[in-house]
Amino acid sequence: MKKLLISMMALVLALCLGVAGADDLSAVKVAAPAGAPGVALATLAVENPDNYTYVAAETITAEFANENADFIIAPINAGAKLFKMGKSTYKLAAVVTWGNLFFASQRENFKLEDMNGATVTLFGENTINASVALFALEANGVKPAEIAYLGSAANTQALLLSDPDAIVMTAEPALTAASIKSGNITSIGVNELLKAANGSEGFAQAGLFVKAQTAAEQPELVKAYLEKAEAAVNAGAENLEAVVDAAVKLELLPNAKVAAAAIPRCALRFVAAAQARADVETTAAYDLTQYGGELPADDFYYVAE
Repeated sequence: MKKLLISMMALVLALCLGVAGADDLSAVKVAAPAGAPGVALATLAVENPDNYTYVAAETITAEFANENADFIIAPINAGAKLFKMGKSTYKLAAVVTWGNLFFASQRENFKLEDMNGATVTLFGENTINASVALFALEANGVKPAEIAYLGSAANTQALLLSDPDAIVMTAEPALTAASIKSGNITSIGVNELLKAANGSEGFAQAGLFVKAQTAAEQPELVKAYLEKAEAAVNAGAENLEAVVDAAVKLELLPNAKVAAAAIPRCALRFVAAAQARADVETTAAYDLTQYGGELPADDFYYVAE
């Protein structure tokens, strides 16, 4: 009887520890690019900053290979391509950003038609962002004379500020920072053009990926974290002040003025992978080469057991 009682007590203790572990998110490791995608989880990151690694956007794909993080925020097409090639075990858990791209100029009364016959400078040649922007222009009947490219949104922001006749594509929060420096900037959202073209509410830009091993070994922990992540991502619309404060504390954005203006224009919205699949496939169809030549397979999408 005594042995049975001890065994039962041990079982109860183990179950209690298991439940506690499922809710203890302090050990979850997350990697994200600095800037708009990183802001998505800012209110979570500020609680455990040592567990969040922020890297330059162009190096985020390296995080898939080293597998140090349980979760990664990254461009969805990059994650899909690596998964297809067998170079990543991370599955898409949710879409968290839906397009922070804008065409902008200091030209007086700048409007969409001004891009016809003009030079338009994009950033990120041969990226999904450029492909989506080019689709948006074509679908709205805009025919630039020339498409030029620079390396980053920061580069096109610099051109926007230095050349009053330039027409560029840039992104938030770079656009807001530029607009604060110059009151002459007018912008046109790529998402506005997509909505006019096909009724879409943006495009599946960045996603939250979960490591397959973590999902398999700690499903309750993953479930608990995704619930917290959903609240954090949607806080941009529901509790902007908290997100602004967290983003500034984490040095993801330079100051509260930029953060308060830029975050609402970053299209932060949490949609679980299963519900976002059609949107992912619509985005992939703009340029399948960015997804490895075909739509992501069923097992690319994380679905809780």
